Amino acid sequence: ILRMSFNTFGKFFRFTTWGESHGPALGCVVDGCPPNIPLKERDIQIELNRRKPGQSKFVTQRKESDTVHILSGVFEGKTTGTPISLIIYNEDQKSKDYNDIKNKFRPGHADFTYFKKYGIRDYRGGGRSSARETAARVAAGAIARKVLQVKLGKKFNIVGAVTQVGPIFSNPNNWDDKQINRNSFFAADKEVVSIYEHFLMDIRKSGSSCGAMIELRARGVPVGLGAPIYSKLDADIAAGLMSINAVKAVNIGAGMEAATLTGETNSDEMISSGKQVKFKTNKAGGILGGISSGQEIICSFAVKPTSSILNTRQTINKKGANTKISVKGRHDPCVGIRAVPIGEAMLACILLDHYLMNKGQCSN
Repeated sequence: ILRMSFNTFGKFFRFTTWGESHGPALGCVVDGCPPNIPLKERDIQIELNRRKPGQSKFVTQRKESDTVHILSGVFEGKTTGTPISLIIYNEDQKSKDYNDIKNKFRPGHADFTYFKKYGIRDYRGGGRSSARETAARVAAGAIARKVLQVKLGKKFNIVGAVTQVGPIFSNPNNWDDKQINRNSFFAADKEVVSIYEHFLMDIRKSGSSCGAMIELRARGVPVGLGAPIYSKLDADIAAGLMSINAVKAVNIGAGMEAATLTGETNSDEMISSGKQVKFKTNKAGGILGGISSGQEIICSFAVKPTSSILNTRQTINKKGANTKISVKGRHDPCVGIRAVPIGEAMLACILLDHYLMNKGQCSN
């Protein structure tokens, strides 16, 4: 089926998002969720609370509770197999912040391309192109995560962390899952947190912004998810993560670094241990030939610097005349920080989609 608007993601497990940054509400409709999965609003709210704005001085100060309401698809605490409709009301829009720049195109934003494509655009925070849309994805991802936990058991888990802010890298040897939700940066390396803090404070005071790198790890994923050639698991992961606002690159396993390795250092040697197959390394990121190997799935994505900055930049207006712009209002100095739960959500949706696809073809 050719969908011309492309607001729907997935094949078996699908979700369609709707709403704008400064509209009355946003939400999504989830279809393809298996029946009899225990689901309550608080299961979704836990993930939305991790993404919502205004939680620290290092993110936008827009105050949104991001309270989710389930409108359909759940009866007596369990999914029914019918579409699950979710709504999140916007509570703290300040559209007047955009009045001075409504006829100008913000450099680095989708303003120019949206206007050229549609002949109209919602200048209030970017409308549909705003990262506010990702709240709906996180809600859908919370449902996908719940289903996978039921189907795969406690061994399944997805965890994400910020591994780089601007030019500052964390130490991969210091990765500690327990640290991620104990700091404002979703950092798995506690030793780098204070460095991130000082760097971001300086960036914010200078009126600028910076980018970030986020790493995702999915554990307890069974062997066999993914389909060659045109629905490879890694290809769908890359497409899903690239669909997140401000993402400009995706790595699977060694990723770009693989180009610098030799055949010996890049290939993951295998050994038999009883009835189990073990890999000595995981440069492939848990995916071989587009199919999951049973190893931990490791991927990462790069988020560009926030395009809305106070510092004056050159641009054009709707009439094509040269002008200058300074974007005021409430913006993240580093949008990559709040991208962690968004990336986790997208990975959960992709893995569930492939899990259901694999069940349909290979029932064993």
